[in-house]
Amino acid sequence: MANKAVDIESTARLNRNVSLLHAGSIVTIEIITPAGQRGKFRTTFIGYLPNKYILIQFPDLNKLGNFAQHITQGMGVTVRGLIEGHEGAVLAFVSSIKQTIQMPSRIIVLDFPRKVGIQHLRSSIRIDTNIEAKIKIDQNYWQTIITNLSINGCQLVIENGEKLVLSEKKVIEIIIEDKQGGSNIKLSGAVCNLKQQTEGLSFGIKFNTESDKQISQLLLNTISLQV
Repeated sequence: MANKAVDIESTARLNRNVSLLHAGSIVTIEIITPAGQRGKFRTTFIGYLPNKYILIQFPDLNKLGNFAQHITQGMGVTVRGLIEGHEGAVLAFVSSIKQTIQMPSRIIVLDFPRKVGIQHLRSSIRIDTNIEAKIKIDQNYWQTIITNLSINGCQLVIENGEKLVLSEKKVIEIIIEDKQGGSNIKLSGAVCNLKQQTEGLSFGIKFNTESDKQISQLLLNTISLQV
């Protein structure tokens, strides 16, 4: 009887965790082919039936390329999605494809996961990155690299930025192009920790609170690509 109680509690917790993903949320799916090729694709979480299955939108065929042939019954899939909240968190689980359906649209049906992990995007988490971006300072644009990222801020490097005049607390805009064809990510924040380097300029950015959702999404994308 005790074991049965534990199973019920575990099932309830799984359902509760999956319910943290809202219908329409953007998720990243990862597929590893039998030959060891790894592909990661962005798509949309549709919903779920407790203890039965999970529904996600079939990724864009133009982005899938040769991976499309591997989206078949029994294929293992890792799903990661952003939980909206004060600082956000990444929800992740491993499942397998139950079937794919064509109507009313192309949908992947996944087995209900046996385990769901949640990683909170705390301010202490700082991820090393190499993200190409542009920054807008007054009316001018400069190419930059985001070298690390956290929920509160990031570090930028501008090569050949010796002529750029910046001051502490100056508010700038960061634009990151979505290479998968979605909307660009735009962040704003104040300059801090200016450091002149031999080959350019390095400085930190403290994000404004209105950028919280975009920052969380960028962290999710970055974590998904690194894991």
